[in-house]
Amino acid sequence: MANENNVTELIFTGLFQDPEVQKVCFGLFLPVYVATLLGNSLIIVAVSASKTLHSPMYFFLSSLSLVEIFYSSTIAPKFITDLLAKIKTISLKGCLTQIFFFHFFGVVEVILLVVMAYDRYVAICKPLHYMYIMSRLVCQRLVAGSWLGGLIHSIIQILITIPLPFCGPNVIDHYFCDLQPLFKLACTDTFLEGVIVMANSGLISIISLFILVSSYAIILVSLRNHSAEGRRKALATCASHITVVFLYFGPGAFIYMRPSSTFTEDKLVSVFYTVITPMLNPIVYTLRNTEMKNAIRMFWNQKEN
Repeated sequence: MANENNVTELIFTGLFQDPEVQKVCFGLFLPVYVATLLGNSLIIVAVSASKTLHSPMYFFLSSLSLVEIFYSSTIAPKFITDLLAKIKTISLKGCLTQIFFFHFFGVVEVILLVVMAYDRYVAICKPLHYMYIMSRLVCQRLVAGSWLGGLIHSIIQILITIPLPFCGPNVIDHYFCDLQPLFKLACTDTFLEGVIVMANSGLISIISLFILVSSYAIILVSLRNHSAEGRRKALATCASHITVVFLYFGPGAFIYMRPSSTFTEDKLVSVFYTVITPMLNPIVYTLRNTEMKNAIRMFWNQKEN
């Protein structure tokens, strides 16, 4: 089939059809997105301004917060404004752009979570060599590697999608552009493309989960040799990270690890990891971290003075 795109504009079905429900969602999700921007920005500023938060853990945390801002901004602004629109449209190029950055920042976040797990492993299992192993240069390279990994993943996904012909219909049963809903609109069989895309995403998820689980298994085993106080402190530093990993991988696993026959539940779960989770991450890290709370308090006091 000739690769001719008669479709230049796509229409989202959206999250809900009822206009009144959409208005309620607008009133709910706009403050959530604003809180995401403010919360993550506050972590970045607090870490960079603080004299005490210069350890690798906080360097990775501020990097994660920066990614969260970009990640949520790929989906949330368009989704929130569409809640007030009768017809929710996006150009085909805009759709492909959204897919590219959604996967890009999503994978950067996954790799950063793995890097943070490795950081906790070194801190707990090799404390005497921690500052040598996790030097500033190593930390910078790990963060740069996260961005490079996300870029490579996203380029593969988009190169598979761009050649597909779209000649109609042009209605996406979702509130944002993702690969599986878009594949359903292609005027050709997309089985092979679907397999490659799933393999690409699946491989990253499986490897990341394996490293995360292995890191924490080794940490838990090594904690048997620590004192009760040492165990408590070590587990406290890991608890926030484990919570964020669960919040990120849980909804993603629900959507991508099962057949995509219906998108009704998928859309509701997608809201959680595209809009809600980026807001929860700064809350999780700040509420459970005394050093972070003190740094933010000092930052506010300096600002007031």
